[in-house]
Amino acid sequence: MSPVATQPNVHAEGNGLAQGSLKQATDVAQANSNGAASQSSRTPPDLLSGLRDLIAPPKFSSQLEEREYIKFRLAQAFRIFGNLGYDEGAAGHITVRDNIRPDCFWVNPFGKHFSLIQPGDLILVDHEGVIQDESGPIRRLNRAAYMIHSAIHEARPDVNCAAHSHSIYGRAFSTLGKDLDMITQDSCTFYNDIAVYRQFGGIVLEAEEGEHIVKALGDKKAVILQNHGLLVAAGSVEATLFFYIALEKCCQVQLLADAAADGTGDKTIKISLEEALYTYKVLGSEFAGKVNATTYYQVLEAREGVDWESYKAKAL
Repeated sequence: MSPVATQPNVHAEGNGLAQGSLKQATDVAQANSNGAASQSSRTPPDLLSGLRDLIAPPKFSSQLEEREYIKFRLAQAFRIFGNLGYDEGAAGHITVRDNIRPDCFWVNPFGKHFSLIQPGDLILVDHEGVIQDESGPIRRLNRAAYMIHSAIHEARPDVNCAAHSHSIYGRAFSTLGKDLDMITQDSCTFYNDIAVYRQFGGIVLEAEEGEHIVKALGDKKAVILQNHGLLVAAGSVEATLFFYIALEKCCQVQLLADAAADGTGDKTIKISLEEALYTYKVLGSEFAGKVNATTYYQVLEAREGVDWESYKAKAL
């Protein structure tokens, strides 16, 4: 694994990933496309910069208040996962790097349903698996969560959040051990930014398997874990949430499309590399992920009647 950055610039609008500029998305895609990117000189219009107010975080009076906001957003992400049916018993986990202690991350306590998780339930864990004093009352750590996420957070200082669950369509697609095809506009969100881990080493209870997953992930934002499910890693809770949901839906669409094609003796029509790259420049950045995630948070807050300001007034 690559060396650990001692002080990654976490959770800032201007950090390397959270800025999410179209130029950055272009650079990443061009670096990874093995020559395909050089075939495309098309640059899409900047459609997102006017939306910065939509994703701007609140102003915080202290790092402790910022920490509480990060925990609030993570707990919301768990409840969104729960509402979408991404639970499978006690399996699944989302982690976010702590803004005060970047060598630690927040994670769900083992055995509590996604849809019930509140900020006070989250536990803080260091990279050695030690549960910290700031943790909530249910101090049970999912060993698989630790083995996977500690390895990711150590190896990828650009990653502030990582999510893995046993969602139905991602799990079904993972049994094929194949790449995601660029067959829809939404698939292009992951153009040259997704990997496949083509082995299954059982439940991830040892550090070695976590390191294998990190190696397969590389510098990409998602990896399909063969016979297991999906894993997404990004610069914020919001972008991770959206990209996970988007990938789950892409797996569903490809399963349906492949089945329909097989039934009619046809093949799905693939998007050209040039058009896939062009689309990725718009949809694949951290910024785009955060913009798209706002809709899921809006629905949750409307249903629950609680947003950050009302939560802060009551809980802090």
